[in-house]
Amino acid sequence: MGAFLMTLLGGWAAHRITDRRHLVLGFAGGLMLGVVGLDLLPEALEAAGQDVFGVPAALLCFVAGFLAAHMVERLLAVRKAAHGISAAERTPQVGLTAAAALVGHSAMDGVAIGAAFQVGEGVAVAVAVAVIAHDFADGFNTYTITDLYGNDRHRALLMLAADAVAPLVGAASTLFFTLPAGFLGVYLGFFGGVLLYLATSDILPEAHHTHPAVSTLACTVAGAGFIWLVVGLAS
Repeated sequence: MGAFLMTLLGGWAAHRITDRRHLVLGFAGGLMLGVVGLDLLPEALEAAGQDVFGVPAALLCFVAGFLAAHMVERLLAVRKAAHGISAAERTPQVGLTAAAALVGHSAMDGVAIGAAFQVGEGVAVAVAVAVIAHDFADGFNTYTITDLYGNDRHRALLMLAADAVAPLVGAASTLFFTLPAGFLGVYLGFFGGVLLYLATSDILPEAHHTHPAVSTLACTVAGAGFIWLVVGLAS
C-alpha cells in the first residue's frame, strides 16, 4: 500500500507542475539516470552474474534494451512519415510502450517485496523501504513519459493507475511462484537500457530545448542525487 500511494503521489506531482514543465522533465531525466546507473544495473549485475562471450549477461541485455527502444521509436516515426505525418512528431505508442515497461517494472518491485518476505522479515523491510521510496520516481516518470509523447490526460492517468496497482499484483503473485534470480537480472538489464534511451534521447533534450537554464540542470542533478540518497539509505 505504501508503494501504491507513493506512485500516485509521484504522478500527481508530475501533473500539477505544468507551468514548470522544463523543471519537471529535468528532474525526471535525473531520476531515470539515477535509477538506471545506481539501482537497476547494480541489481542486474548481481542477479545475472554469468558472462556471455566475455561480457556480463546483464550488460548485454542493457545494450539490447537501449537498441530496442531506439528501433521501436525509429520504426514508428518512419511509419508516420510514410502516411504524411512529420517524423519529428512524437508517437503516442512509444510513450504508452515506455509507460507499460514502467508498469512491468513496478510489478517486479512487488515481486521483490514478496520474495524478500520468503527470505526473512528483516530483508523484506529493507527491500520494501527501497521500493516505496523510488516508487515516487516511477509514478512521476510514468505520467511524464505518457504525457510527453502526445497522449491525452486520460491515458496518462490510466497508466499511472496501472503503475500504482502493479506492486500489489506483483507482491501477491509470489504466493504462487518464485522468480529465478537469473531472469530477474536479465529483465533489469534490458529495462535499464530502455530507460537510459528515453532519458538521453527525449526527456533531457526536451527539458533543455526551450529552457536551457541552470535551474533545469540543477533539477537533473537533484533527481540523480535523490536516487543516490534512496539507494544509500536502503543499503
